[in-house]
Amino acid sequence: MSMFCFQCEEASKGLGCTTKGVCGKHSKTAHLQDLLVYLLKGLAVVAQEAARQGRPDPGLGRFIAESLFMTITNANFDDARLEARIQAVIARRDALKAAIGHSSDLDAVNWTGGPDHYENKGLVVGVLSQANEDVRSLHELLVYGLKGMAAYADHAAVLGFERPEIYDFMISALAASLTESDIQTLIGWVLRCGEFGVTTMALLDEANTTRYGHPEITRVNLGVRHNPGILVSGHDLKDIAELLEQTQGTGIDVYTHSEMLPAHSYPAFKRYPHFVGNYGGAWWEQDKDFTAFNGPILMTTNCLTPVKDDYRDRLFTTGPAGWPGVMHIADRPAGGVKDFSPLIERAKTCAPPTELERGEILGGFAHAQVMALADQVIEAVKSGAIKRFVVMGGCDGRHKQRSYYTDVAKALPKEAVILTAGCAKYRYNKLDLGEINGIPRLLDAGQCNDSYSLAYIALKLKEAFGLDDINELPISYDIAWYEQKAIIVLLALLHLGVKHIRLGPTLPAFLSPNVARVLIENFDIRPIGEVEADVQAMMAAA
Repeated sequence: MSMFCFQCEEASKGLGCTTKGVCGKHSKTAHLQDLLVYLLKGLAVVAQEAARQGRPDPGLGRFIAESLFMTITNANFDDARLEARIQAVIARRDALKAAIGHSSDLDAVNWTGGPDHYENKGLVVGVLSQANEDVRSLHELLVYGLKGMAAYADHAAVLGFERPEIYDFMISALAASLTESDIQTLIGWVLRCGEFGVTTMALLDEANTTRYGHPEITRVNLGVRHNPGILVSGHDLKDIAELLEQTQGTGIDVYTHSEMLPAHSYPAFKRYPHFVGNYGGAWWEQDKDFTAFNGPILMTTNCLTPVKDDYRDRLFTTGPAGWPGVMHIADRPAGGVKDFSPLIERAKTCAPPTELERGEILGGFAHAQVMALADQVIEAVKSGAIKRFVVMGGCDGRHKQRSYYTDVAKALPKEAVILTAGCAKYRYNKLDLGEINGIPRLLDAGQCNDSYSLAYIALKLKEAFGLDDINELPISYDIAWYEQKAIIVLLALLHLGVKHIRLGPTLPAFLSPNVARVLIENFDIRPIGEVEADVQAMMAAA
């Protein structure tokens, strides 16, 4: 095989991609990402020693988070930027080694081959370099959890919110994924990853709501106007904040796509009259959505699919996102803002968006808004008007079996309320599911970045009902996953003690039979099944 990758739900044949990623990455890109992660593990070992000596490298935690973010599925396909980051990791590692006088026999701590050797080295040190299937499974589960954590930590850091203990854990866990092979010890690291996942998601929630206010119930326009537009996809709220400021008075409208939809619910963005609505559907439909939009598209983070010629000259990436030959908006200088003038000038030459649909979509049900309705919700539960909450958060994707989530939403009885966050909602967020005593039957908490709201709501309901165990709540979990941010959400739920989670559309390919058995026996994680049977079981709390 020319590569091996099984970090996402769409791993080829449910086993792994061996020639080219289903996501679109070529084997060289896969090898560069594998080498980058391998060298970050070596850097983490050196960073641990520096911390023990009381001589830590300031800013290293954020550097590692940014680097891991680049390796998340559908984020960066640009080999030149990956090679530059590998060089930066080697330089930073070697400078720290010299500063503290560290020596090691570990190859990841010492390897310094040049760019001509990156691809071959990545092939050698990739996933399959660990021969023991169970150790490999736990290493990868831990690393994928760290990748998801890194994404959330990076978003928070962009807004000026950082916690050293998060970075310290990431460094220690990365080092453990290189040096540790004891099964029970690795299981402990994985569960601790969930603990710090909760901490990181809470920090990001604090960052977003401090900067932009608590999301409010908002009806978002799905139609278009007659002005040229810029379409923003991905997850980075600071990018859209700066773009909205720079497009004021230009005659250009700004639209959101996919995971950026919840930006409309933040009070800080509602003051911009040219922030006009959401365009299109989930991330995997972007080829047709981006073609029809006519104007420039800003991809701020992951969820980028292979770029089509129809819109290649209108696509701009920024942050961790990248595609070869596509213009990249540089990071903001210290104390400054990103320069989005290339998008603005390009938009002025483009036709208005082609209308795809009309109507509105309801959102803004993050934890503060739901807690404002707490008395109403609790009364509906006590009266029996609401019999069950079903958490259907997570990711969407191309897998045909994901129609399951649409069918579940339709099949749930009228006494069930769906709680969601992430792009999984695009499977059912345009259905007319009605209300229960004025409470919508679909409560959308926002992006996958807002998954903390789902945990927060559950914990507050547990407190309100005076329960000792979160699993005693009338809540069932039917989670869709795709990439590594969903993995850290899963680990966070496990840390909180949540059991009986249905996970689909398939269980992760990187779980060995033995590791899968541990999760099943200890947490009752189960695959999705037939819609009717699953709905009956969830409503019966089985």
